[in-house]
Amino acid sequence: MSNKFIPHTQADIEKMLAKVGVSSIDDLYAEIPSEVIFKADYNIPSAMSEIEIRKYFSELGNKNTSLAIFAGGGAYDHYSPSVIPHLLSRSEFYTAYTPYQPEISQGTLQYIFEYQSIISELTGMECANASMYDGSTAAAEVAFMMVASARKKNRVLLSATLLPRVIEVVKTYAKFHGVDITIVPEKDGVTDLSTLADLLAAGDVAGMILPTPNKYGIVEDFTGVADTLHASKALMAIYADPSAIAVLRTPKEWGADIACGDGQTLGMPLSFGGPYLGFIACSQAQLRKMPGRVVGATTDADGKRAFVLTLQAREQHIRREKATSNICSNQSLMCLFATIYVALMGKQGLQEVNKMSADGAHYLFDALVKSGKYAPAFPDKPFLKEFVVKTDLDIEALNKHLEKNGFMGGINLGEGRLCLAVTEKRTKAEIDRLITLMTESK
Repeated sequence: MSNKFIPHTQADIEKMLAKVGVSSIDDLYAEIPSEVIFKADYNIPSAMSEIEIRKYFSELGNKNTSLAIFAGGGAYDHYSPSVIPHLLSRSEFYTAYTPYQPEISQGTLQYIFEYQSIISELTGMECANASMYDGSTAAAEVAFMMVASARKKNRVLLSATLLPRVIEVVKTYAKFHGVDITIVPEKDGVTDLSTLADLLAAGDVAGMILPTPNKYGIVEDFTGVADTLHASKALMAIYADPSAIAVLRTPKEWGADIACGDGQTLGMPLSFGGPYLGFIACSQAQLRKMPGRVVGATTDADGKRAFVLTLQAREQHIRREKATSNICSNQSLMCLFATIYVALMGKQGLQEVNKMSADGAHYLFDALVKSGKYAPAFPDKPFLKEFVVKTDLDIEALNKHLEKNGFMGGINLGEGRLCLAVTEKRTKAEIDRLITLMTESK
């Protein structure tokens, strides 16, 4: 064989070349202009022994600086139990793909079913999928669900208090799907619902997506919004933090038809931005419009409990271009991550995570305001683990000062506003040190 990692023998290669009518592999690339072919040596270092390569990467890793993270903005430094990566690394999980053959995929199908059950319970919705790439693409798919359900209505409303990246991704997807997006403005840190009646009056709104908590960490009050939207035959969706809604009012309790969001808060490490996990859950009425995998429980020929993929007629491997969505590869490894995390934490654990995060956030907020150097950006607005303060200090200089002292500070929102987040991982000693660093700055 010409390469020990390629299974084809020389005879195999010659047979294939003869079949396509060329004499060598080089002939397959004969039409590529010579001027674009790379002719120099590759800049690849010499081979190292195992000991050398371990030492090399250890030294490289030691250059990283570990910071206590007080930034949020949709990705939070929650604790991830050490058992999860060990279970995820089992070969039957790590190499699994779409379980088209249920007779040999019962384990994969079962944990996806358990994941769906968890998301349904957290959101209060009747159905859940498995799953989307991240929260932003999940929100985009929800916009398409709304338009598909409304049929002749082509406009989707987005609250301005959604995370900026969610808005931008939805707008990008919508542009190339011919869906009109209208941003509902914010006022005093929350969605300005006073404009909703006028927006609905045009009669072309398929639905609206609102956040809980919002991009400032504020828990908005959506009382009556579902009734207003439903009266105009429009749908309501909530973009939710799945950890936070373990203690907040669920999307179902707000009267939403659809819930979506990013599952990163279910113990997933920040990991420089991924992989994360997008989820969608919905009412029974919207089930056939929902993209992604849906696993159902049934019984086999012997009467034993079994799991199968259901509603596959929505998917691209059957319906081609008429499929509900082209995002139908599920993030099953991350589904498993979320499933193990929630199973380990349980209801009490999730409540404790949020209580510890809320206690720390309010402790930090109160201390910063008491110092006189910071003021509430949105007075009297309720928050859970994230908040915004205003200051006359140079925020960029402040964050550099914090970084030098081992802290990742908050997100600079501009106009003297700083967004900070606290999770259960932050100790009182870390918070007290942060307060000292932030209040001693000039």
